[in-house]
Amino acid sequence: MLKRAIHVSNTLMQRYLPDPFLFVILLTMVVFGLGLIFTGSTPVQMVQYWGEGFWNLLSFSMQMVLVLVTGFVLASSPVFKQALGRLASTARTPGQAVVIVTVVSLAASWINWGFGLVIGALFARELAKRVERVDYRLLIASAYSGFLVWHGGLAGSIPLTIATPDHFTAESIGIIPASETIFAGFNLAITAALFIAVPLLNRRMTPAEEERFVIDRSLLDQSRHQEAAGLEAEAVTPAVRMENSRILSMIIGGLGVGFLVYYFVTTGFQLNLNIVNFAFLFLGILFHGTPRHFLDAVGDAVKGAGGIIIQFPFYAGIMGMMVASGLAALMSEAFVSISTPFTFPFFAFLSAGIVNFFVPSGGGQWAVQAPIMLDAAQQLGVSIPKTAMAVAWGDAWTNMIQPFWALPALAIAGLKAKDIMGFCLIILFVSGIIISLGLLFL
Repeated sequence: MLKRAIHVSNTLMQRYLPDPFLFVILLTMVVFGLGLIFTGSTPVQMVQYWGEGFWNLLSFSMQMVLVLVTGFVLASSPVFKQALGRLASTARTPGQAVVIVTVVSLAASWINWGFGLVIGALFARELAKRVERVDYRLLIASAYSGFLVWHGGLAGSIPLTIATPDHFTAESIGIIPASETIFAGFNLAITAALFIAVPLLNRRMTPAEEERFVIDRSLLDQSRHQEAAGLEAEAVTPAVRMENSRILSMIIGGLGVGFLVYYFVTTGFQLNLNIVNFAFLFLGILFHGTPRHFLDAVGDAVKGAGGIIIQFPFYAGIMGMMVASGLAALMSEAFVSISTPFTFPFFAFLSAGIVNFFVPSGGGQWAVQAPIMLDAAQQLGVSIPKTAMAVAWGDAWTNMIQPFWALPALAIAGLKAKDIMGFCLIILFVSGIIISLGLLFL
């Protein structure tokens, strides 16, 4: 039955899921139409909301480009290749490869979502080089499935926001420590259940031998980066000597590592997207040995960043329409209106999952939904920490079929969204049941 569902899901996605760029265009049109119908906004106003929001994610877009580029560069270094290779060598069969990459991605994403997105995809590539007959699409989907747990983990933007002094809802709910959200019993139980169920589910989704997509291993090693054995006599100039100087790489790389040591000593092990990118960048400089080798690796890496650069502004425009028109608030209020104290966490989760399609940003989504959800929770007598985590889990849940967050992993893998979304759709259904039961009964 599961095999049949996977076959149908993959077939549907292959035939009907458009390229992520076309997907964001269609989403733009849908939100534009919904805003006209349900919010009373005029066409001119919707165009205004779209245009004014279009560049609001520029800083975040650059962060995501650097996640992809610096992560890819680090993984292509000899030191990191050897480390990933040793870890990948523990997998002997396709099933073992799928389970291992899922567990690694879950653990990395629980620590930090940016770290998890990159490490999972890079590890999947390494496994594909070493394990025979493994379905490459399932391997990348399994790596991406680890992203499910990010908002219930150490870098969850909603629980960290409400644990921060003077956050924007502090006057109504106060400061809620991570012990009541990230480390609460119900949240740890949901996370543990996903750590068990998702690897097993991914293992069960292994296609039959004749249906597997086995990638040519030589394609995974295509790179313009060549280790130079030496320099031609006529090419030895001061500029070329500097480009191939290990001393320069050690100096600037050591400076970066020095700051990392200072950061972790003074702040504790607090990861954020900027510090992850910083670590990837300077470790990449060190591990590649010379500036020339590092720059060659960067040239290989940037080829996969086009989707992020082009599509993220469109999502910012969609978010602008959703927020400014009141459409996001309207969706949230619709679910609140049919909730009871028992069902409210479930409907908060469900509404957050739907809003996430159009506002794929944990912090941005919380800014939209928090006033509505928190007020309703207080009126119904529902736990505020559970309400916040219900929204957080909803935000993470529908990422499984939202191409926005899959772009870095797809760029690293060299696949299209439709190649993995059939598997991700099954993961969405199963994980949705697990999370819903945890929010309702724990």
